[in-house]
This record gives sequence, structure tokens and C-alpha cells, in this order.
Amino acid sequence: MNSIFKLLILAFLSISIVSCGDDDGIVLFPDGDNNDEETNTIVDIAAGDDQFSTLVSALQRTNLVETLQGDGPFTVFAPTNDAFDALGVDLMTISDDDLTEILLYHVLPSVALTENLAQGQSYLSTAAETGPDDNALSLLVEISGGRITVNNSSNVTTADVDADNGVIHIIDSVLTPLDVVGHAQANSSFSSLVTALTGASGELVSVLRGDGPFTVFAPVNSGFDAIADVTATLSPDQLGSVLTYHVISGANVLSSDLSDNMVVSTVNGQEFTVLIGDNVQIQDAGGNLSDVIITDVQATNGVVHAISNVLIPTL
Repeated sequence: MNSIFKLLILAFLSISIVSCGDDDGIVLFPDGDNNDEETNTIVDIAAGDDQFSTLVSALQRTNLVETLQGDGPFTVFAPTNDAFDALGVDLMTISDDDLTEILLYHVLPSVALTENLAQGQSYLSTAAETGPDDNALSLLVEISGGRITVNNSSNVTTADVDADNGVIHIIDSVLTPLDVVGHAQANSSFSSLVTALTGASGELVSVLRGDGPFTVFAPVNSGFDAIADVTATLSPDQLGSVLTYHVISGANVLSSDLSDNMVVSTVNGQEFTVLIGDNVQIQDAGGNLSDVIITDVQATNGVVHAISNVLIPTL
């Protein structure tokens, strides 16, 4: 009997030693799942910081938590609770689809560290693929004097918060997707165009806030400066004719859709010609040329291409 008892004790000790060895380093969670790695994803950082509780709740509601826990890489412009409060909108009154669009408008499907962004203005494509033809919406990042702004409405208060699957830039206001007018208003290079739109007949601001889609070839300020003596003599109707000569209605025409010697019909009723050589140019009715200097700024209701000069139709 003593021999049998000793054998049983030895067997029990052997099983205990093997069991302890198997469990070494394993954390057992109450739900039964084992996980021996700590993560520091974008969601982990947001969930661990009380100033992002509204953002985290919105991500949970729209089922975007799993997305932003993925491999990425992502860049997230993360609004704080104060930023959501300043928006003045009860998020519970916004549909899930609209909230999803707003949240994805804060996400880039790539890493955009501030050191890799050019000084001045850069347009970046977001994860919100809700533009015409399901194109990804654009946002404007501007770096000037050490200050970083987004869409000329939100300041980056803390940049380059590193995560396992990307980077976070903390911002002080919520970004809302822009239409073609909103993009013109957000970029100081289009301030002359915005002023002209409000001074022309035809209520063009309201028209360009419509469903569209519109394609706008938008002259920068220097283009208006070059013909200031001409525009000063135009009536509101003539100014409206000039501005609508820069607009295509019913199509979201990207740069990849343009071809050499392509003749384009405009809202004005007249045509201009696209010329593609070493660069892309627009030739107006009088044979004057304008360089296309920025392409494919995607808005909710159309796309904007910046051009160097004002196109002049037959008046």
C-alpha cells in the first residue's frame, strides 16, 4: 500500500509540473480568450484617453473600431470631446451613414507624418469614398509658420502621436466633408474666385452647392489679378458668363478623364479645349492658355482643378 501511495504522489506532482510549464507566460482573460501581446493601435490610444470618449463612442456606433484596429497604415485626425461639443450637433440625430462619412473623412489610408508633408498646402485623399462615382474625398492640409491647419478650419494641437498601425494628429474641431464651394472657401488661393462668385448674377454659390456633379476649373488669385482691369468693367451678368465658362455640369471629370484636344462644353454654353503636352493646359475661346496646376480636389458634389489664368469666353 505504501508503494502504491508513493507512486500516486509522484504521478500527481509530474502532472502539476507539466501543467505549470504549459501556462507559463499566458494571460487568461475572463472570456476565455488568451492574448500574450499588448497592442498600441490607434483605437487603443483613443480608448485609453478620456478626451477622445466621444470619438470612441462614434467609432463603436459605426462599427469602425475593428477597421482602425487593422494593419493600416492609417493617419487619423482625431477630434477631442471639446471639438465635438463645439460642433453644436447632437450626434444621435445624425444617421449612421452620415456619421460614418464624417468619421472616415478624418482618416487617411496611409501614414502622413508632418515631416513628410510639404510646407504650404497639400491635398490628401481620405478614406471617405463618398464623392461622385465613389471617389475618395479630399482635405486640405496647410503648414505655415509652424502651424498646421486642416481645411482652414481645424488646428492640429498635437502632431505625430505614434501608433502600431499609423499616426494620430489631435485636432480642435470636427472636419465636415466639403462641397466644391466649401473647397474654394477653404483655400486662400481661391479668395478672388469666391468674391467673384458672390458678385456675379445667377446665384452661383447656391447653384454650386447643389447636387451636381460639377467639375470646376478654378483660377487662382494671380489669374484674377492679371485681368483686374477687365473684370472691373464687367457687369454681374458678364461676370456670371465668365465664371460659368469654368464649370462642367453633370460630370465629375478627373484628370485621368482628360485627353489631348478634348473639346469641353461648359455651363456657359461655350466650349474650351484641353491640350496635353509636357503639362496640361486649357485653351479658351480667344486662344489664351491656362496651366492646370492642381488636379482632382474631390468634393462631395464634384471635383476642382486649379488653373493659373481666368478663361475668357466670347462675351
